[in-house]
Amino acid sequence: MLDLVRQGARTRPELVQRTGLGRKVVTQRVVQLADSGLVAEGDYGPSTGGRAPRELRFHADAGHLLVAQLGATSISVGTTDLAGRLLDERHEPARMSDGPDAVLGRVEELLDGLLARRPAGGPPIWGAGIGVLGPVDAATGAPAELPVLVDWGGYPVRDRLARRYGVPVWADNECNLMALGELRAGLGQGCRDLILVKVGTGIGAGLICDGRLHRGARGAAGEVGHVRVDPTSPVRCWCGHTGCLSALASGRALARAGTAAAADGRSPHLAAVQAAGGGIGAADVIAAAAEGDPVAVDLINQAGGWVGVMLAGLVNSHNPDLVLIGGGLATAGAPLLAAVRRAVYQYALPLATRGLRIELSLLGDRAGLAGAAVMVADKLFSRRRLGLWIDAASPLARADEIHAVV
Repeated sequence: MLDLVRQGARTRPELVQRTGLGRKVVTQRVVQLADSGLVAEGDYGPSTGGRAPRELRFHADAGHLLVAQLGATSISVGTTDLAGRLLDERHEPARMSDGPDAVLGRVEELLDGLLARRPAGGPPIWGAGIGVLGPVDAATGAPAELPVLVDWGGYPVRDRLARRYGVPVWADNECNLMALGELRAGLGQGCRDLILVKVGTGIGAGLICDGRLHRGARGAAGEVGHVRVDPTSPVRCWCGHTGCLSALASGRALARAGTAAAADGRSPHLAAVQAAGGGIGAADVIAAAAEGDPVAVDLINQAGGWVGVMLAGLVNSHNPDLVLIGGGLATAGAPLLAAVRRAVYQYALPLATRGLRIELSLLGDRAGLAGAAVMVADKLFSRRRLGLWIDAASPLARADEIHAVV
């Protein structure tokens, strides 16, 4: 019942129609939700022949949520209402290689700053969500071990934040949360099947299948950066193999190729950047391409083409309505998008691409924050958890038990 109101059901007659329950049962449930502060009844809506019904509204300000997203080179944090509307946010560069204690310590400092800026007497914090690199164990909220981020493997991210803030906390892969954010608050609204690919320092994807996030048997779904797109490539990936998508098309790969182009004089623009004493990063290559540097343009086209080759396989196997490109390389804009589209339409089946939209993410860094809020709200209001705390009118009274429900 609550889910239907959250999704837009506006009156008791509509709830009767959509649930198949009797009017008395629906009225009882609505009264219980209203008593708990989750649903409010407003003005009278339009009549369909009888007495005009009162309109129902999800009380999104009954509580607030803390949200965070960790990228390989950045931190984003925010506060949201229970509907996922972002109320305040902070973004800054970071290095995950500094380890979980340093990075999460900074996350906590930023979240503390947001909490200090909230008006006195505001709604309580009901929960928190965080996106991290790599697969996450759903039972423990700890990241899986990755060769490039060994210190993060098994680290109790969820438990640390739960102790700090005294609220239920959930963690998931950052790309999964970006996909959820786009599904509920971005270009993916109304879609049932969606793929979001984050092309940043590394490359990963979030998969939405039939309206639900697909994590796979062990939470490793979407690790597309290790799809081998060029068997002839000698470039070795950190996973130990050659020809992986991340090794050829990620921000790290673009920086490496740009540095080589500057060193051998193929790109005067990038050579000037290097001569000025700065290292070449992916952002420098993107800026050079925007100014018409032909080598930089070729590098963007190559990266987009490799992403498109990988996506063609996903489009064939998952048949999505929408593919979204996010991450730092998405700032390359139309040239990158055009290269991705060309490869997808060249290599994917015509039936799979019929009606397919391939677009750049509009939410950007906010996608992961929106997705983290969606994750937490969906967990708090799930059938298995809502019954634990609704009578207490706040999940804070049963936070430990809520965590125990996997």
